[in-house]
Amino acid sequence: MPRVNRTAVLSLLIVSSSVFLLFQLYYYRKYVSKPGPHILSRTGHLSANDVQWQTVKLFLAVAQRFGLPLFLIDTAALTLLSQDALRQRDRLVREPHCSFLCTGRPVTSFALHANLWKYDPGFLLAAEQKGFDLLELRGEDPRLASLDTLSGEAIPLHFLFRLHGYIIQVVFLYERSGNYLWHGALRLKADMDRSFAPFKLLDYGRHAGAYDRPELVLTVLDGLDVRIPHNVSRFLSEQRHAHFLECRYRDARNFLQLYPDDSSPEAVDFRRKVKSLLHLAARTLAHLDIPFWLSSGTCLGWFRQCSIISYSRDVDIGIFIADFRWDIVAAFRDAGLPLKHKFGKVEDSLELSFLSDDVKLDIFFFYEDGDIVWNGGTQAKSGRKFKYEFPRFSLCWAELLELKVRVPCETLDYVTANYGATWSVPVRSWDWKSSPSNVQENGMWPPAEWAELIQVY
Repeated sequence: MPRVNRTAVLSLLIVSSSVFLLFQLYYYRKYVSKPGPHILSRTGHLSANDVQWQTVKLFLAVAQRFGLPLFLIDTAALTLLSQDALRQRDRLVREPHCSFLCTGRPVTSFALHANLWKYDPGFLLAAEQKGFDLLELRGEDPRLASLDTLSGEAIPLHFLFRLHGYIIQVVFLYERSGNYLWHGALRLKADMDRSFAPFKLLDYGRHAGAYDRPELVLTVLDGLDVRIPHNVSRFLSEQRHAHFLECRYRDARNFLQLYPDDSSPEAVDFRRKVKSLLHLAARTLAHLDIPFWLSSGTCLGWFRQCSIISYSRDVDIGIFIADFRWDIVAAFRDAGLPLKHKFGKVEDSLELSFLSDDVKLDIFFFYEDGDIVWNGGTQAKSGRKFKYEFPRFSLCWAELLELKVRVPCETLDYVTANYGATWSVPVRSWDWKSSPSNVQENGMWPPAEWAELIQVY
């Protein structure tokens, strides 16, 4: 048996040990020492979380290079950002896994402040060079639409970037005249690839949305610099109720061709007063955290002619009775709006009216009853009660007189219930006790309670 050369064996062991040491050093420097998730799983293959993290990291790097004012709006990721999680953020970002950005969903959503970024096609080219496929969706700019013109130039609404089966959605947020942010609906054209993304999983785009301008903070999530809304829970609440309805300019234009609007000095002055009153009411109720919506003639004016009805002589809003607060009268008084009348009680047919100059603000409180909601009315001189029933509705955002306001999402059903099938025909002679399609007698207040339930100032 030949003798083993001990020098050769020793040399081989030294070389093998050196190679192994160098491999360990390379692995540590490339993967372990960097923040964020480990790149290889135990099997030596990329995990789904790793691929998603790498996709987001690569996209954010390109976005930062081109100065995109992005912030995270992904609902699944933001939901994970509980207050407890934020307090432990420094510990979590050092852990070797993707804690927030890897949500188990194949989509991550960001918003882009469109007014803070000049459209740069170089950004899209750079993303494509990094391997991203792109689907760009555009739509007409509603800020350019009006009763005078229905044409608006196309603006980017959504960018969808795809890499390794993951989608990065970029939602363009535009400033509107009501001092809020708006994004458009995501609508695919006939020639677009409907298999490009799992569209049903997208949080944004099923409809247009409206948001207050959020305060943003820069933080570190999974080793990446990301801007997020400062008040995460408030943003998520807004997102759930962000559905926005655009004014129907084309129908309004056709209506005004048949029934030209009053342009007299008195009508112009009335519209100015209504705008001031509506803005003041919105600020007052926002301070009380009481949601309201346009009701009765004010809602009809928005829906039918994208404006107010100049001969209506008042402003009508609705509030669910569940949102009533006892300090509402004092809040309006402090805002310069004295109480004109109070009818009914919290349990039944409550109605408040306030006065600003010669314009009245009527607040109708709505009660839920099975498949319907209703509000009440009271005739002061007789104590007679009336009831107005509506099919149940949800609330959407809209814009009226440069103000972001709520309207019933099912606006046509709401208006039809109140004004009948001929709601599109102006009626100048209107009796609130008999003209509405949904009015019905509802008894009478006991005379002994009139002093409490029928108050006129």
